[in-house]
Amino acid sequence: MSEKRETSGAPMPGGRGGGLRGGGLRGGGGGRGRVVEKPKDFSGTLKKLIKYMRRSLPAVVAAMLLAVGSVVLTIFIPRLSGDAVQLLYEGLMRGAVDIDAVLSVLRLMCVLVFLSAGVSYVQSFILAGVAQRVAYRMRKEIYDKIDRLPLKYYDTTTNGSVLSYLTNDVDTVATTLNQSLSQLLSAVTKLVGVFVMMILISRIITLAALVIIPLSFILMTLIVKRSQKYFVRQQKALADVNAHIEEMYAGAKVVELYNGQAESLEKFEGYNDQLCAAGRQSQFLSGLMHPVMSFVGNLSYVMVCVLGGVLIVNNVGGLNVGSIQSLMTYVRQFNQPMAQLAGITNTLQSTVAAGERVLSFLEAEDEAETGTASPKNVAGGITFENVRFGYDPEIPVIRRFSSEIRAGQRVAIVGPTGAGKTTVVKLLMRYYDIQGGRILLDGRDISEFKRAELRKNFGMVLQDTWLFNGTVMDNLRYGNLDASDGAVIEAAKKAGVDRFIRTLEGGYQFVINEEADNISAGQKQLLTIARAMLNDPKILILDEATSSVDTRTEVIVQEVMHEMMRGRTSFVIAHRLSTIRDADKILVMKDGDIIEQGTHEALLAQKGFYENLYNSQFER
Repeated sequence: MSEKRETSGAPMPGGRGGGLRGGGLRGGGGGRGRVVEKPKDFSGTLKKLIKYMRRSLPAVVAAMLLAVGSVVLTIFIPRLSGDAVQLLYEGLMRGAVDIDAVLSVLRLMCVLVFLSAGVSYVQSFILAGVAQRVAYRMRKEIYDKIDRLPLKYYDTTTNGSVLSYLTNDVDTVATTLNQSLSQLLSAVTKLVGVFVMMILISRIITLAALVIIPLSFILMTLIVKRSQKYFVRQQKALADVNAHIEEMYAGAKVVELYNGQAESLEKFEGYNDQLCAAGRQSQFLSGLMHPVMSFVGNLSYVMVCVLGGVLIVNNVGGLNVGSIQSLMTYVRQFNQPMAQLAGITNTLQSTVAAGERVLSFLEAEDEAETGTASPKNVAGGITFENVRFGYDPEIPVIRRFSSEIRAGQRVAIVGPTGAGKTTVVKLLMRYYDIQGGRILLDGRDISEFKRAELRKNFGMVLQDTWLFNGTVMDNLRYGNLDASDGAVIEAAKKAGVDRFIRTLEGGYQFVINEEADNISAGQKQLLTIARAMLNDPKILILDEATSSVDTRTEVIVQEVMHEMMRGRTSFVIAHRLSTIRDADKILVMKDGDIIEQGTHEALLAQKGFYENLYNSQFER
């Protein structure tokens, strides 16, 4: 097990690990040209989504009824316009148009138009509220879930995936609720309503118009099948472009250092050419959809006109000019929802897939809380009894770890990379539960304590520093959110960082940027030490706490830490053995076991593994 695996942990809020490579490729919306990701269990996930939204179901049902009402009101407008045309035609034939009758019909049309628009507005308002409430609830539950998941979950899930749940997937579900659901209801209602109105006017013309529908489906299927492979190429090329840009941006200094600009640009141009070619082909074929559907719609339109004219001339079916005009409008309206349904089907597939990912994350097993007690008056005595653990249970990292540390002792843990040093302290803080043996705190099994209550007694400084976007004062106060400004400044003085903080522009109000690269690595390490001191912990863990500081600063930090460890049980993980010579006990680890333990002088006198390890750092 590598040391990199050892020191991996859960992404802290605001952390910068695991960027969204190729991000945005899975966004919601069902826009033209997007590859549709299908869910593994469409019906099952759809039922779960409906159950999840049960609080908002009354509002959704109301919006559905309003959408149906709006369409129903709209459906009667072509019939009324046909009546108005017929009145005008008959009046012209007689030489006297009944203006009042025509105006009466037009007034009724205006009323229906305004009623339909009003109902549609209310329906859109309701759905917008539902969509935002569902999205708000999903994001809140996802963020709460992040804190409840065990760290082992993040060993197999990238940070980018979790961020995608919070952004792309939630937005996809919200967009569908706000837009596509309304369009789906309107399209289905309009199809049924228009079909009924056409049948009522003329069954012969309706059946003739329906003959064109199979042709439209065949053409759509051919275009989709032909264009799908190009959309896949387009998304793959887009992912390559995004990944390359992200890598080059993150490693800009290294690229310049090794003069890799020309090679980087050449790679980008290659990816960009692939994206351009795939995009041109996919968008061309996708662009054919509208003119093809318009062509099919025009065929229906022409058929209605010709057939209607023939039927009127032959006085068949009791048709008149107004009826044909209404049928022409209905044919136009009939083709529109057909195209909408084709697009919405893809959107629903994508939405259910997004919902499936979100729900699977929310349904992931929480970190099991085995304890109920809270440590009281902690002295700091620690006992490891035959501890066994592996990130993968089949591959143990810690095999038979046993040691007893008295309260107030300074313990150093040393060993080669991958020996299990950092894993030991993670087990002590219950970031992971052991798979065998016991760990005791003041004689009591730590599994009896609540995790949060146990961790209140620990202060930890990691070799991987983490600072968030905010002021220096806020970053230091993260060690104790209730600390006053004075307490924060006092902790900074004890950690020896007050002087350097005051050299920054704004001092304690200096804003650390998102990447925390506007201060040096050593300064970041010093700030994390001050943050740990602010917590005034009973047990202190220093994991390579001086790995990022220079030799002169290391001496200062060592003095600060020496004072900081006074009266506290302390664990120091270090590769530079010169920094732990005054430890009360040194645990030498190899392959997950303690192979030697004792003081610095005693271990050197044994002339074993520790002596070889120590001397290797000072050989010429």
